[in-house]
Amino acid sequence: MQQHKVDITVLSSLSDIPADVWDACACPEAPQTAPRDPFTTHRFLQALEHSGSVGPGTGWQPQYLCARLQGQVIGVAPMYVKSHSQGEYIFDHNWAHAYEQAGGRYYPKLQIAVPHSPVTGRRFLVRPEFAETARAALIQGAVQLAQSNGLSSLHVTFCTQTEARAGADLGLLLRKTQQFHWHNHGYDSFDAFLAGLSSRKRKNIRKERQTAQAFGGDIVQLTGDALRPEHWAAFWRFYQDTGARKWGRPYLTRAFFDIAQETLRDDIVLVLARKDGDWVAGALNFIGRDTLFGRYWGSTCHHPCLHFEMCYYQAIDIAIAKGLHRVEAGAQGEHKLARGYLPAPTWSLHWLADAGFSDAVARYLTEERAAIDQEIEVLTEYGPFRRETREEQQ
Repeated sequence: MQQHKVDITVLSSLSDIPADVWDACACPEAPQTAPRDPFTTHRFLQALEHSGSVGPGTGWQPQYLCARLQGQVIGVAPMYVKSHSQGEYIFDHNWAHAYEQAGGRYYPKLQIAVPHSPVTGRRFLVRPEFAETARAALIQGAVQLAQSNGLSSLHVTFCTQTEARAGADLGLLLRKTQQFHWHNHGYDSFDAFLAGLSSRKRKNIRKERQTAQAFGGDIVQLTGDALRPEHWAAFWRFYQDTGARKWGRPYLTRAFFDIAQETLRDDIVLVLARKDGDWVAGALNFIGRDTLFGRYWGSTCHHPCLHFEMCYYQAIDIAIAKGLHRVEAGAQGEHKLARGYLPAPTWSLHWLADAGFSDAVARYLTEERAAIDQEIEVLTEYGPFRRETREEQQ
């Protein structure tokens, strides 16, 4: 049988590919059902681009990969040339420091990722009927681009476990990290979730919710057409304050939220707290087919436990109401464990041009994976669930 070559090209803008062609790879399950997540859809990535949240001056220069077979697009990938390691959440700052101390130039590098979003999902976006062929072509094409341009490295962050295995089989280095996720075991209410916890943890969560909800105002959940420009104006204040304290400046521009109002509002649940007629706190969540993704939080006032309520407990309420299987509450944070969010593995892939440096990183990653496995086991054992509940859920 004749074998046809897969052609790899690079697009500098999503305007160079029709939305339906991109989404046929990114979310082939739509429109029959919701996308597995909205973060690789044409509308989300274009919102980043059109708002200036990626592009010139951001350190995220779009170089989207496109795989074609006999002229048909069979796979795409959100790839960027990076001049720093900010907004990635899989930290390689130590790698960069070591490489440059040895006389190398770590930046620029290539990054296949969803900018500013530590959420697991497909990174090699392929039409299902060409899955293996397209995925292999995208991986090999990305490596070849890094090599031919003399770049230090290629990184694929928060990919699926299936993609991680496929990349490792093709010679990329496999990295395992962890986050804290909440899992819905068929709960019909928040109290049903609490029933599976130890008595002490159950009482603590109830106390935290009572403390938070006594802040003197009310909390609302807004999605779809219920969202209004004034809600984004309020949330921008919260996000800007948090971004300035955490990263020096916010990753997303104000224009992103204006575009979100127009093209992403059905993908979003915005939780806002109001006191004396003013919005005082907010948490932004994105809706996937079976997962709620908690992303950003901020406030203009301090009230005990309000952060836990807005970011974690309201998210659980939403997931139960929508019948979602999981809540991913973002990067890091062992404080989430006591609130029912258990450790879960996350995956990334790495290619390093220098053979000696690659060997050193490979040894480090082997030790790191063993440490992560042990940490996940220990943290799960010390989680808030009763032993009987853990045994039932296994």
